[in-house]
Amino acid sequence: MKKLLMITLGIVISLLSTVLLLIGYLSIKEYKPREVETAITTKGKNMLQQQTDISLLTLNIGYGGLSSSEDFFMDGGKNIQPKSKQLVEENLAGITTMLKEHPSDMYLLQEVDLDSKRSYHINQKESLSNALHMPSTFAYNFNVPYVPFPIPPIGKVESGIVTMTNATMSEAKRIALPNPFSWPVRMANLKRALLETRFPISGSDKELVVFNLHLDAYDNGQGKIEQSKLLKKVLEEEYDKGNYVIAGGDFNQVFEGTQSFPQTGQKGWKPGSISSTDIPDHFSFSYDDTHPSVRVLNHAFTGDYESSQVYVIDGFIVSDNINTKQTNTYDYQFRYTDHHPVQMTFQLK
Repeated sequence: MKKLLMITLGIVISLLSTVLLLIGYLSIKEYKPREVETAITTKGKNMLQQQTDISLLTLNIGYGGLSSSEDFFMDGGKNIQPKSKQLVEENLAGITTMLKEHPSDMYLLQEVDLDSKRSYHINQKESLSNALHMPSTFAYNFNVPYVPFPIPPIGKVESGIVTMTNATMSEAKRIALPNPFSWPVRMANLKRALLETRFPISGSDKELVVFNLHLDAYDNGQGKIEQSKLLKKVLEEEYDKGNYVIAGGDFNQVFEGTQSFPQTGQKGWKPGSISSTDIPDHFSFSYDDTHPSVRVLNHAFTGDYESSQVYVIDGFIVSDNINTKQTNTYDYQFRYTDHHPVQMTFQLK
């Protein structure tokens, strides 16, 4: 009996030591960004013009691991990471094809991995930038050396948001968003941001300011609210300067006025909601609800929207000095990622 107790005590001490070492390691390595950080400014050669069509496409690529055959444990499914590197490579090739099929002056991409276990350490930013022959700028949303949960653990994640464009850019910045997670969960969780890019306008002293975003998904709801408040503030500040302003990406919130979706009644992840009161005066939403823009990953996609949990959460917020000509969601049956590309064509008044 004494020997059994000693063995049990030894196991408990070993487990506690491992946990304490992991907490210490994550504390030392924790990503602690400043409120505003300079991002790489790309060297595009195309100067933007007033009263000329400009196209902007947003797509959450799901790190190349969330194609139609996949589910995800955080959405009510079972999978933790894609089954093979080949699957990620095939999805990345399909995502590249989607982007090429809808040529745009700017691409706003989310969940793009640089060096993550879940995507087999493929540098997806580099791959997409090279394939589309477009320079890109990047901001971290997720930068953790080892995510210790669930079982098996997610492991290393380096991921974020990417803006690709050949348009002439004057400046790029990472603006930290409020973090809803407290210690110790915070150390191994996402720390989201806005990726602000600024573009001079030919013959004008105004700028086009574009914010790429991916707001919180798995918080208690308060995170998205606080992040939306900061977004509202920065949009208002840029508009008051006389600039043209767009925010686009994955809001993880259903837009006010969406009629066709969501489909409800299933037990899976549910988004928040965003209304006109959450954005400044002189701004409006631009989205397309003829097709869903996201599916919940509680099971593999059946090909039938009636039996799936789908929503419209990807789109844009646009200032009233911009003329939005059309916004289209392109239906790919979630073949390569759990989101659909959304493209907006506009002119600067």
